[in-house]
Formats: sequence, C-alpha cells, structure tokens
Amino acid sequence: MHLPSHRARVDDLRVPTVADPWRVLISGCLFGLPVGIDGTSYGMSLDGMPWLRDPRIRLIPMCPEDLGLGTPRTMPDLHGGDGFDVLDGNARVLDEHGADLTEGMVRGARAVTERALADNVEWALLTDRSAACGSQVVSDGCRYEQPVRYRFGFGVSAALLHRSGVTVVSQRDFATLERLRARMDPSYEPAADALDHHEHPWVLENLGHRPPVT
Repeated sequence: MHLPSHRARVDDLRVPTVADPWRVLISGCLFGLPVGIDGTSYGMSLDGMPWLRDPRIRLIPMCPEDLGLGTPRTMPDLHGGDGFDVLDGNARVLDEHGADLTEGMVRGARAVTERALADNVEWALLTDRSAACGSQVVSDGCRYEQPVRYRFGFGVSAALLHRSGVTVVSQRDFATLERLRARMDPSYEPAADALDHHEHPWVLENLGHRPPVT
C-alpha cells in the first residue's frame, strides 16, 4: 500500500490574501458542529488552531457521515481495507451491529467532494482515524471491539477527495499545519519539532513506519 504525500502539494500552494483567501474544506466536527455519531462535536473546536480564523482563510465545514447517514447514527468502521478499497468495491463500511453502511458513506463522500470541486477548494483539514475523514490512520474493524485495531490508510471521503485532486491534511499533522501557517504568513516561524501523525511515537510504536508515499 502506498499513501499519498501532501507536503509537496502544500509547498506549491499560492499565498492567500484577504481579497482571495484559501478555500479550505474542514470536517464539521473540527469546526465545532454537532455532527458526531452522538449528536455532539466530540468536544472538538478550532480553539487550539485560532490561526484558521484568519481572514485569509475561508472555511467550508461539512460532515460526510452526516450527509450520507444522518445524525445521530451508529458507528461506521472500515472492514477489509481503507477508503480507497471501499471506493474500488474491495472493502465495506459496517456498524457495530454488522449493518452495511457502505452506500451511505460513499454517498456522503460524493456530496462533500462535489461541493469541494464546485468551490475550488485548495486543501482540506479532516479528522483523522475517521472511517470517512481519516488521512493517515484509520481503524481496522469495529472500534467498539477491544483491543481497537488501527492501520495506515485513508477514510472514504478523504480518499475520494484525494483522487479528485484535493490536498487532505489531518488535524494531527502538526508539521504540515505549521508549514501551512508559514505559507499563509511568511513572517511566521514554524516549530521545528512539530510532527505529522504518522511520525508520532504512538503511531511508530503501534503501526511502525508508514509505507512509501506516492
């Protein structure tokens, strides 16, 4: 398996302005919308990344799971592969009861991707580990079963966005987010010790090194 690299794409982004801001798709829960499986935002918000509120960025919040499955909902998880495999018909999305949610997940992914392309989105900030929005690490089977299993990979929506040319970044890709902030504001000095999710010690300990990127 080869995971796509986003750092080269980030370095090629134009410098945004107030008159022509970056158009950024963001997971609805990261934006603070109550679109989680339980009707909450999982306690997430932009409080930890206030620079995303800069007028040089226009955020477009959307939740593919909410669009495809509704809220509240059962827990969608990947079985037999990642989001690319689901799109290719080689894996499924099932909930904790074994119900097949694949059609709804693909429907939500298509809705988000269509909106992203219509709005000429330049990059997307999505929630990692999600079966829809993950872009570094995703679950491998039901997350309610212990021990929870994880694997490198993309969620369904993140995979379709990537295939459609949209750069996808995880909210845990701290090094890339630092580069993005510096790209937006050349006076900003990015933190030299920031890590992306696949470089985090927990990931290295539990999943090893990420496969080569393409």
